[in-house]
Amino acid sequence: MASERITLQLPEGRELSLSSPNRIVFPEPGITKHELAEYVISVADPFLRANGHRPVSLERFPATVDGESFFSKNPPKGAPEYVDQVMCTYNSGRRHPQVVLNETAAVVWAVQMNTVVFHPWASLAADTDNPVELRIDLDPQPGTDFADAAAVAPVLREVLREAGLESWLKTSGNRGIHLFCPIEPTHEFLDVRHAVIAAGRELERRMPEKVTTNWWKEERGERIFIDFNQANRDRTMAGAYSPRALPGATVATPITWDELADGVDPAAFTVRTVPDRLAAIGDPWQDLQASPGRIDTLLEWWQRDLEAGLGELPFPPEFPKMPGEPPRVQPSRAKKD
Repeated sequence: MASERITLQLPEGRELSLSSPNRIVFPEPGITKHELAEYVISVADPFLRANGHRPVSLERFPATVDGESFFSKNPPKGAPEYVDQVMCTYNSGRRHPQVVLNETAAVVWAVQMNTVVFHPWASLAADTDNPVELRIDLDPQPGTDFADAAAVAPVLREVLREAGLESWLKTSGNRGIHLFCPIEPTHEFLDVRHAVIAAGRELERRMPEKVTTNWWKEERGERIFIDFNQANRDRTMAGAYSPRALPGATVATPITWDELADGVDPAAFTVRTVPDRLAAIGDPWQDLQASPGRIDTLLEWWQRDLEAGLGELPFPPEFPKMPGEPPRVQPSRAKKD
């Protein structure tokens, strides 16, 4: 028996056939594939402003978010002509095409392909090697939570301002906070990673009891981890307005600094609530790319720290070994005497 299908009318005048529209994607709130498709249609403008025109990895769930998933990077065979692609180079030296979403229909097509989470690169399709954003992930460790990350974020904002960068906020959709600084695409990923490390180390100096850059999980303690490896090429965060594969159907949501100070609840931002939020207050990231900064000062800090004896920090285990990098193991493996 053929699966049930419906036809969606999209803003660009396209039509898209959605199969299995009544399939439950988020069991706890009962959100269906159709409802998820309607969600991405309703947030398409700010979603594409934040995530469009750049490589994106699709996290796809053939059943529910409680089940198996896989990542899809290159456009599958038979993808429609409005789903774009760009050739990307990875840390291994491999090259292959990656999906680029440039219009609403392409985002809805991704939902049709069972995508729940969208993971955009920090660089644009026009120049995949040089990021247009410096991204810092404030990652709560066991014993800490969103409130702890929220207490750290304003101090990091001041650090970044001292380096000439303005930062914009979004919830991770879970317990963390992401700071994005728009930057001119003048440096490649490794330089931007070093800039993130420099900012993290400066924050760590100011809040040593609250913040850590330790790669070893056993050494982080009950502190907020500055996840510097999220700045690597082909390392991505859930994009702005992307759903997360979590029971409550939370969404990685741009917020204002005033909202953070007022004690915002990240669990309140869901597939069902974010469209009304946008209608009420608009997109806090509307002007994010209006005045990009430069990472020159952060790179000066990086060089200063190198001269002071602080070297490279570990890369993920699957990355090529880098000059000056310390011995590499999984971050969950304890050091041994």
